[in-house]
Amino acid sequence: MAEWKSICKLEEIPRLGSRVVRSTSGNIAVFRTSGGEVFALRDQCPHKGGPLSQGLVHGNQVTCPLHGWKLRLDSGEAVAPDQGCSRSYPIRVESGTVFLEI
Repeated sequence: MAEWKSICKLEEIPRLGSRVVRSTSGNIAVFRTSGGEVFALRDQCPHKGGPLSQGLVHGNQVTCPLHGWKLRLDSGEAVAPDQGCSRSYPIRVESGTVFLEI
């Protein structure tokens, strides 16, 4: 059964950056946009497994550092013409604390 875990304070995730959360099912990248929105994706590009947490965040997308694939932060879906998906995870911010459902 999934549960909400407190992972960090919002300010610990840099704007246009990420933080990696280790889980038994693999690493999860938690991203923060320039507008302060927070998203969580499996830290693995569907193309060749690149670490999304090391990619560039722009708008509501992240670009994989290996081959330049762009993925939507809200769904994990690759942006056309690429196809594929990285699992997204429910995330919320309450009183400045980031919670991840894993």
